[in-house]
Amino acid sequence: MAGWDFVIDFEFLRGRQKETVVKELSVASANAAETFRFKSPYKNADHSSSQNGLNLADERIEYEEIFTVLTEAVAGFAHLYAHSVSKRIFLAGLTGRPIHNLEDLDCHPPVFLNHNRWCTLLCHKFPI
Repeated sequence: MAGWDFVIDFEFLRGRQKETVVKELSVASANAAETFRFKSPYKNADHSSSQNGLNLADERIEYEEIFTVLTEAVAGFAHLYAHSVSKRIFLAGLTGRPIHNLEDLDCHPPVFLNHNRWCTLLCHKFPI
């Protein structure tokens, strides 16, 4: 049934103990999409990279809120999907719900998806 399926994806960094640290979390259904950006979980001085423009100080959501943000975002959806075994396992652990792997359904990797919008800022070289 349309509207009952929800796709979750995230970009992450490796933390001090090699753990997954989610930087950006995106969720999408047939008629809605939302992206959440998290602050660093570490209490060290803010820093950025001139190579990629990543600045953890720019984000507004405290990292400790990731569980609440994700569970509230997916609460009304029956079927949850992610692309890759590692993301599926991480998200299942975080939500306590089964996450289906889009690779099992022969879906293309996200890098092959066409985007309808492009960012026009000079600092971005990719579609949004």
